[in-house]
This record gives sequence, structure tokens and C-alpha cells, in this order.
Amino acid sequence: MQAIRTILNEHRSLAAVLHGMLYLVREIRDRGKKPDFNVLGAMVYYIDAVPERFHHPKEDKYLFKLLRIRCSAAGPLLHLLEEEHRVGAEKIRTLEQALARYQQGGDAEFGAFAAAVDAYAAFHWDHMRREEKEVLPLAEQHLTPGDWETIDAAFAGHTDPLFGAEAGEEYDNLFRRIVHLAPPPIGVGPTP
Repeated sequence: MQAIRTILNEHRSLAAVLHGMLYLVREIRDRGKKPDFNVLGAMVYYIDAVPERFHHPKEDKYLFKLLRIRCSAAGPLLHLLEEEHRVGAEKIRTLEQALARYQQGGDAEFGAFAAAVDAYAAFHWDHMRREEKEVLPLAEQHLTPGDWETIDAAFAGHTDPLFGAEAGEEYDNLFRRIVHLAPPPIGVGPTP
């Protein structure tokens, strides 16, 4: 069940990026810090690249598909999560557009960007919680060793067509870039 560890690790990395974005938004709003659009852009890109293009498709194609076969009662929950994957892709477009408008339009666009960050973070934390508290226990209970071999291989393969066979390394490098760009306490980058 290596895939479970991979899913949980990817959730933790995404949660760290979301917490970082929320922190930067608070710093801008509450302390008047200047936005670092390089950091914010890298964070938004990470959110798009990892869960929306890489993580969710593997859950849908392997974990959810096999769990639906083994546990028909999980069908409504899996349908909800697949719908959330589609909605999440729309929400990331909203977040990208809000960031672009903020970068181009200045302070007048900050409120819309902050609202988009808050909405995406709340949405995605609920989604991850549902997967971790509901789906993964069902998967542990109902999937066979052969199912886990298939799922583990898919999550270990990191074969995202956008990045090729070394996608995992690309995402790790992107995460490290965010950590090095972001100021303390969320990263090790320069203090503004």
C-alpha cells in the first residue's frame, strides 16, 4: 500500500503550499507587505501541476476505479470526489485569473485574489479530508493485494504526460523552488 503513503505525502505537500499562500495573503492584508509574485505564481503553478494534472487523475483512474469495483457502496462518495476533481480544476483557473488580475491591476484586485485563495484552500482541505477519512479506509478494507500492486505501480511511476517519466522529480524541484523563494516562516527565502 505504498500508494497510500504517496497520497498522504502529496496531500501534506499541497497543504504546506496552501498554508504558505494563506500566510502570504495575511501578510499582505494585515501587515501591508508587498506581494512577491514570483512566490505566489510558483505556488499557484504547483497547485495546478500537482493535484489537478497529476495526483487527481491517478486517483480517478486507479484508486477510485478499483474501489468502485470492490465496494459498490462507495460509488456515491467516489462520484462526489470525482466531481470535486472537476470543480477543483475550475477553481484553479479562477485562482490563476485572480492572481493575474492582481499582478496587473494592483491593490484594487487584492481582495478578489485573497478570496480566491481562501476559497480554494477551504475547498481542497475538505476534499483531502474526505479522501483521507473516508476513501482510504474503504480502500484498505476492500481492495485486494493485486489491486494494490496496480495502484502502487501507478503512483510510483510518476508518468505525467506533461513532464514525462521524471515527473516526481520535477514536482519535487518545484516544491523546493517555492521553499527557497518564500520568506520565513514558510520558506527559507529572503525576508521582505
